[in-house]
Amino acid sequence: MNTRQAIILMTCASLLILFSACSTPNEIVPTQTVIPPTPTATRSATFTPSPVPPTFTPTPLTCLTEAGEVKQDVVSTTNPPQEFLIYVPPCYDESDSARYPVLYLLHGQTYTDDQWVRLGVPTIADRLIQSEEALPFVIVFPDDRYWNLQAGSGFGDRLINYLIPYVDMNYLTLADREHRALGGLSRGGGWTIQLGFTYPELFGSLGLHSPAIFKADAFYIEKMIKNITEESRPQLWLDVGDVDRELESVILFEDTLSSNNYIHKFHLFAGDHTENYWGEHVEEYLRWYAQAWQVQPVEQ
Repeated sequence: MNTRQAIILMTCASLLILFSACSTPNEIVPTQTVIPPTPTATRSATFTPSPVPPTFTPTPLTCLTEAGEVKQDVVSTTNPPQEFLIYVPPCYDESDSARYPVLYLLHGQTYTDDQWVRLGVPTIADRLIQSEEALPFVIVFPDDRYWNLQAGSGFGDRLINYLIPYVDMNYLTLADREHRALGGLSRGGGWTIQLGFTYPELFGSLGLHSPAIFKADAFYIEKMIKNITEESRPQLWLDVGDVDRELESVILFEDTLSSNNYIHKFHLFAGDHTENYWGEHVEEYLRWYAQAWQVQPVEQ
C-alpha cells in the first residue's frame, strides 16, 4: 500500500467513527427554538357563550287541594248599592296575570244572593276544578232583594251597566262574550231571558232553570229572538220540572225557540218549582256552563 492509499483509508475510518457517534439513539439532539413574530393587535368582539337555561320542572300547586273562596262585595255607585257574593276558585291569588271565565247566577224571587251558595254551587265547583273535570272559573251571585220595591225594576240596569264592568275591573276575569255566561232560576231565569236576548253581545251562554218569564216580555220574546242573528245567538240551556207551576209557559217558550231554529238544550226533569229540584241539578248546570271554557285560565 502506498502512502496516498493509506491516507485515504485513515480518512474514511475517521469519518465512519464520526458518523456513528452522531447516530447514537440515546443522545439528545438540541433543537433550535423558533420565536414567533409578535402579533399585531386587532379589535374584535368578545364571544361569551349563552348560558344553558335550566330545565323547568313545574311545581304542583298545593292550593289546588284547598277550597275556593266566597267573598262579599258591593257596587256602591248605584242606587241602591248593588250587593253581590263572588266565588273565586282555588289558586285564584297565585298569579296576577291569570284571567278566568265568569258565570253570573241570578236567584229567585223572595230570596237573596246566597241562594245558589246554599244550593251547593261553590262546593261542587271546587270538586269539578280540583278533579280537573272543569277549568277554574269565577262565579258572581248578584242580589235582587228589591224585587217587590221600586228599585227592583232597575236590577237589569245595575247588572249590565255597573256590576259587570265593576267585576271585570276588580277581579281576574276574561272580559269578553265568549268567557261570560248568565244563568238564573225562577225570577232569575226571567231576568236571564230579558237580559240575555237584549244583550247577546255580552254573553256566550244562557242558562234558564225553571224560568218565570216576565209577563211584559212574553209578547216580545219571538221578536227578541228574531233580532239576534244566528251566528250571534248565545248557547242556551233550558230545564223545568214535570210538575213545575211554570211548566206551561216554559213549554210555550221552548216551542218558540224551536220554531225559530234556535239551537238549544231542553230538559224536562222530574220535580217541581223548589230548591230541592234545583239543588239536585246544580252539578249538571255547572258542567254545562264550564264545557264552553276548555282553554282557561288565560295568561295575559
